[in-house]
Order: sequence, then structure tokens, then C-alpha cells
Amino acid sequence: MIEGLKPYAEYNGSGISWAPAIPSSWRTERAKRLFTKMQRPVRPQDDVVTCFRDGMVTLRKNRRLRGFTEATAFSGYQGIRKGDLVVHGMDAFAGAIGVSDSDGKGTPVYNVCKPGPGVVANYYAHTVREMSRAQWILALAKGIRERSTDFRYEMFGNQFVPLPPPDEQAAIVRFLDHANRKIDGFIRAKRKLIGLLNEQKQAIIHRAVTRGLHPDVPLKPSGIPWLGDMPKHWDVLRAKFLFRPIDVRSKTGEEELLTVSSSDGVVLRSSRTITMFKAESYVGHKLCWPNDLVVNSLWAWARGLGFSKYHGIVSTAYGVYRLRPPFQTRWTYFNELLRSSAYDWEFHVRSRGIWKSRLQLSDSSFFDLSVVIPPEVEALKIVHHIVSSTSELNMAIARTEREIALMQEYRTRLTADLVTGKLDVREAAANLPATIDAGNEEEHSNEISEESEEEILES
Repeated sequence: MIEGLKPYAEYNGSGISWAPAIPSSWRTERAKRLFTKMQRPVRPQDDVVTCFRDGMVTLRKNRRLRGFTEATAFSGYQGIRKGDLVVHGMDAFAGAIGVSDSDGKGTPVYNVCKPGPGVVANYYAHTVREMSRAQWILALAKGIRERSTDFRYEMFGNQFVPLPPPDEQAAIVRFLDHANRKIDGFIRAKRKLIGLLNEQKQAIIHRAVTRGLHPDVPLKPSGIPWLGDMPKHWDVLRAKFLFRPIDVRSKTGEEELLTVSSSDGVVLRSSRTITMFKAESYVGHKLCWPNDLVVNSLWAWARGLGFSKYHGIVSTAYGVYRLRPPFQTRWTYFNELLRSSAYDWEFHVRSRGIWKSRLQLSDSSFFDLSVVIPPEVEALKIVHHIVSSTSELNMAIARTEREIALMQEYRTRLTADLVTGKLDVREAAANLPATIDAGNEEEHSNEISEESEEEILES
């Protein structure tokens, strides 16, 4: 994709820390000389526009609504117009910067900027996102709570940014649009493959944790409507007889930080590339120990739960539960069971909330859950069967996820090289096809990226 791209012939120092050298034909300018901060009134027909962390700024209804708290009042909202550069005041550090593709209204925490003459807004969307990636916004903006900054227009406006000639701004945007369409198509195909592999994996797990390993075993009614029959020698108990709540708080705040992932359960927070700030202190936060069940109460219905392998700190909003005797040795089975597709529906119907995107599982609802229980030896055999039967699927999923990660790294590096002038795309952009294949754009616009889903879940 970048074969034949070469650097510019000559460079000068820019005085910009995250782009120290720029082509000699470029200038630098303060952002406030290029954009005007707008504060438009909201019109009756305006729908809500959302600035996503993947750089898309669009009507919220154009993408899935899961993960958002719907406002009941729009006090202070401002008008947004198609073509505005929108910089999220609290999430810019995480990449929530882009050009709106629609007219609408947005929260007052957005910096809504109208480009001036000779300014290609999409070029500066890429440029300011590069400022974010380089953590320059994080260094500038003061953190006001965990997971956010306070990046006001005054901070943005006072920053010097590269100023290529308008035709070069347009060429860079044209080339990046072309490259991103190809990259997005590749990533979509890989994610579909992961989805199919996960379906196969869940089918194996579902069968094993609800019916056991022997197809001819005698059955009996389970008393659980969605399950139907179960092996005759299995039991069903409500969760209150299996678990007890644990609410122990950290006295030092120095234990390992943990988080809950929809794909992997309880993981070390240091193992995830999560764009969030750490709290000033974790004294008073909840603790969990190995073999404890940790539940993100707002996302239990989306597999936001799992048994921990670690001792560490979790969110105060999480539920922590410990198996009672004699069930402690079966924690690996219960981990597979409660994170299986079999229990997705069960957690969903037991979660309550005003908004679909924030359904909360209370302690009482969790303790009322019916849980199927095989004998101890059989439970361990089921786990062994799941591990051996899904190992190749897990390896295939890991390989595919790595391919996606490498392509995303390539996109990041390409964008950085182009917006800072490390590579000259003028000729390459001029030779791109005149018509652009937009066949997959609608599919993309209706999806929240996997990274955004994970950010929402781990909040």
C-alpha cells in the first residue's frame, strides 16, 4: 500500500514536540487560527451526535446504542453541523476526535470547531488523533476523574499544528481514506472469522456444561425453563447456596489492579491497552482472591464476569463472590458454565435498569440464579474436555486477533507518517481511482469497534 512513497526532499524544524521536523513547504500555526469554536443553538429536528473513540462522529442512531446512557434532558447541548471538527473534551486523550458526517446536537463537553478557509477538517482530525496517540493531549489536559481529561478548546487552540498547503491536506486525507477502507475490510473479515470460531467454541462449551460428556446418560427435568432436561444424577441449586459475598477493602491500595473482560474474564489491567487513568489512590477499593467470582454488575449480561486467578484490586462497583464448601474445587467448571451462552439469557433477564445499556445485576438477583451442578469428578472431566476440544479454536482465534492487531499498528504508523510529512503522498493520491468503493461503509457505520466495546465493558 505504501510502496513507492518517499520522504519529502527537504525538512525544517517545526518546534512541535510530537512532530519535530516537517517538510520545508509546510508551515505551522496555532489551531485557533485555523478553527473557530462554535456554540450554536439546538434546533427541534436535531438528533444526538456522538463522538466515538475510533474517530467517527455521527448520529448516535447510526450505530448501536449499547453502552450509552440515554439523556432525559438536553440542557446545554449545542448544535453540530456536517463538516465540523469535534474534539471530545473528556475523551480526546483516547482518540475521540473526528469530523461530523451529520447535522445534529451534542453534549456541552464537545469542542465543536468550524474550519476556516484553506483548512481540510479531516486532515486535522487525523492530526489531532496523532496528538492523542503520542500522549501529547494526555500531558496537556488535567485529569478530572478516572478515565477522562479536561481538554478544553483553549488548550487545543493554543497548540501549534502542521499547516500543509490545502491541496496536500486533501491529498493526505484522500490517501488515508483509501488505505483505511482496505484496512477496515481486512479487519471486518477477520472479525467475522473470529465470530464464527467463537460460535463453534460456545457450542462445544454449551453442550458440555449442560448435558455432560455422555450422550446416552438418563435425563430428568432440570426445572430451569431455558435448559429443559439435564443428566439425572446432576443437581440444581440456587446461587445463594453456592456462593457468599466478599467485601474486603484494600488498606494500602498497592495490590495488583484487575479488570473484567468480556472475552477473557478477570485479567491483569496491566495486560490490556485500556485508555483510562488510574485513580490517585485505591485505598478502600474492593479486593478479590484466586478462585473468587468477580462480576461487573452492569455488564453481567454481556459476559462481564469470571473467576479470578489473581489476588488484586477490582472496582467498587463489582460484585465479588466466593464458593462455599464443598464446591470450591469446581470453580473451573462454574467459570465455564456462567460464562457460557447458556447463561447469557439468564443474566440478561435478571438484570434491571431504566436504560437497556445499563442493566444492573443486584446481589439478590444473582443469588436467585439456578445453577446446574455435576459431581466433582465429572465437573473436572468436563473442564478437561472443553480445554482439549477448544484448544485449536483458541489458537486460531489468537492468530486472527494478532493479525488484526498488526494491521491496526500499521494503520497507526501510516497515519502518523502522513500527517507529519514523513512520507509524500501527493503523486500516489493523484493516481488513486476516481470512484471509491463504499460498499462496506454502511456495515462499518452500524458497528462499534471491538476496542470501543471493551472500553465500555471495563468502565
